[in-house]
Amino acid sequence: MDNAEKDNSNGSDSPSSGGPELWSLWQLLDSILPTGGFAHSYGLEAAVQVRVVPPEDLETYIIQVIENTGSLLLPFVHAASMSPDEQTWRKLDNLLNAMMTNKVARNASMSQGSALMRVAASVFSEAPSLGRMRSAALSSGGASFHHAPIFGLVCGLLGFDTETSQRAYIFITTRDIVSAATRLNLVGPLAAAELQHKVGPVAEEVCRRWMNRSVEEACQTCPLLDIVQGCHSYLFSRLFRS
Repeated sequence: MDNAEKDNSNGSDSPSSGGPELWSLWQLLDSILPTGGFAHSYGLEAAVQVRVVPPEDLETYIIQVIENTGSLLLPFVHAASMSPDEQTWRKLDNLLNAMMTNKVARNASMSQGSALMRVAASVFSEAPSLGRMRSAALSSGGASFHHAPIFGLVCGLLGFDTETSQRAYIFITTRDIVSAATRLNLVGPLAAAELQHKVGPVAEEVCRRWMNRSVEEACQTCPLLDIVQGCHSYLFSRLFRS
């Protein structure tokens, strides 16, 4: 087999190999997509105000957020991307709603998920079932629209493989928490870019450790972050919603 044949045999349908799916992936990860991710600090604003996280511990906090995201939410992204249908999404949505006892984190997840489904249904016309699922859920009620299952659902319907979907979810989490640190003046824009690049290998290690797990294995590995985020609604002044 020559090199050309080898290249053609390495999963030509994968988004990483090019094609229209890759453009959709880039757009899904683009910060210009109005899903509301930059309105949330993943508890960083509260952690700074209650002095749990001094500036020198910012990198550690970001890594712990990535770890929590991997352990708790990647199983939901994986399950939804593997079976991108309404029944599976509803089941995952209800399960995650029961697992998230932190009101602030739960509301943030619902807000971002609802925005993502609305935007995705409008933008990605190649997945018309998204609009039908959203309309049915709004009509019947009972859906919480949590972000992780909807992200996996969108990725699955757009044809992304499950590993790409899970890495993409960790990427947007890292991007958003670093952006929050910048707007809280904990780090400058250039230093923020350096920091995001620095934690990249850690994010990949988290992906490898928690990737392709079932929702029965979902858990929180850094519960202190969840506790601190719950304090956000009690802050005297707030820049972010969570």
